[in-house]
Amino acid sequence: MLQFSVSKLLDSEIVLVRDVVCSGECRHRSGEECALATHLVFPYRGIFMRHLGRDDAVAESNQVLLFNPHEGYQVSHPVPGGDACLDIRLSDDTLHELVPPELLRRGTSAFRMQRRRIDPRAQALAALLRHSLQRGVAEPLEAETLALTLVRRALGERTSHTAGASAGRRKLVDRAKLVMASDLAQRWTLAEIAREVGVSPVYLTQVFAQVEAVPLYRYHLRLRLARALDLLGDYDDLTQLGLELGFSSHSHFSAAFRQAYGRTPAEFQRSLDLR
Repeated sequence: MLQFSVSKLLDSEIVLVRDVVCSGECRHRSGEECALATHLVFPYRGIFMRHLGRDDAVAESNQVLLFNPHEGYQVSHPVPGGDACLDIRLSDDTLHELVPPELLRRGTSAFRMQRRRIDPRAQALAALLRHSLQRGVAEPLEAETLALTLVRRALGERTSHTAGASAGRRKLVDRAKLVMASDLAQRWTLAEIAREVGVSPVYLTQVFAQVEAVPLYRYHLRLRLARALDLLGDYDDLTQLGLELGFSSHSHFSAAFRQAYGRTPAEFQRSLDLR
């Protein structure tokens, strides 16, 4: 398998949308890479680490990664399985009109941070955009509008969050994320995750909430639900999908999915004619 597979889903005057799949063969840090333009990258499958100077970020489905032009970074895959991402590049005019100015370095198209946490609605928009383009059911105007709506929500003050706290606490939270992502179907206990990370359960819950502004259990739930968004087109039996993602029953899976995304898995599946 090739290390990278890139599929262009939409290429218009204002936005480029690509599906990028990486086999994840490089477990350790890659050589230095850099983007030639500003990209917003929405991971939807798997996980990887992005190393930007001394700042590391776990790239998974609760995050949007922000890549600046000509800014060197490295990538590693501490969890096997590779990753897949929806990659969005906006024209400079569109970027400056859409992105809150406080998120950009003055006078540039470069972001001040390398990631932001997104909410479930942004996850659903990313899945809707990707599935619609891959299946050829979205007209260019609809796809452009969806892409702009996704970016606006992923960077909104009320709908996204920049990790807080010290670098040491962020690294601790990143270790917890890697533990959870290593097996999404595992019904992790707080004690098990804390043991893997090497801190007490109480301290882990406090630090995680401080860094990510959501409880650890809810963060893990959103990881599993985002994986369901990715897999809806591959399953006729949604009960089996829910069980494979660690939910206790179809009703448990369906209720959690509906609470996060506003519709049941079957309704989401039908809305995109995925089966």
